Amino acid sequence: MKTVLGDGRRMFANHFFNKADLYFHSGYYPTFIEQAYSSQSQQKEEKEHHDELRGSGHEDEEHEHEHEKSMDLRGRPADWIDRFGRHFYSATHSHLDKPGEAKEILPWLRISADLDPQHIDTYIVGAYWMRVHLNKIDQAEQFLREGLQANPDSFEILRDLGQLYYENRHDSERARNIWELGLRRWYEQDDAGKDPDIEPFRQMVADLAHLEEEQGNLAEAISYKEVEVEVSPFPDVVQKQVEELKEKLKQKH
Repeated sequence: MKTVLGDGRRMFANHFFNKADLYFHSGYYPTFIEQAYSSQSQQKEEKEHHDELRGSGHEDEEHEHEHEKSMDLRGRPADWIDRFGRHFYSATHSHLDKPGEAKEILPWLRISADLDPQHIDTYIVGAYWMRVHLNKIDQAEQFLREGLQANPDSFEILRDLGQLYYENRHDSERARNIWELGLRRWYEQDDAGKDPDIEPFRQMVADLAHLEEEQGNLAEAISYKEVEVEVSPFPDVVQKQVEELKEKLKQKH
């Protein structure tokens, strides 16, 4: 297929990636226009409530609730034709939760990766499902390393590989090394003016801060937290955590 399709294979790779995403949403997926329209009405409410959710233990549930709201975009039928037509396609949003269902998206992602090895999201999404939903840790690591071999400068893949070592392998030292490498890759791209995505960077410094605090390395944890303050959407919350760590460090000495 690579030989026959040539450079056009990237178009097909994106198609297979989108098929997996569509299958994940059980047949109902909003258009980009619908998502943009929905996001305008939700931004204000999300901003008002997110701060109080942090630290309450309900962030994930609220995020899922908001995600479900964003998918229910059709609202009331415009007329009897719209109402009648909705009987012939899925107008509800659901996720694949059972392992037997979740694994159905993996062949689409496998084909997508084969056709376009530079599509980084394919490896991240595929490894997530293998690791979190199917408990296939070895396969997830292999898929991420395959993606890293094809994209050696990908700090995004390094971020997820470090998470696998931290959460699933329980190897904090290996996770630290991988995340530190991920930060170096991010800084290299930033210095080169490539405008790398800030979110994986923020996640890695937050993960490293948590790891160092867990290991009792409070000074290192504070250093990472101070970097996180600069990139966090909630700098006041992170700054408060910095002050708490400084107080712990003072009491330690």
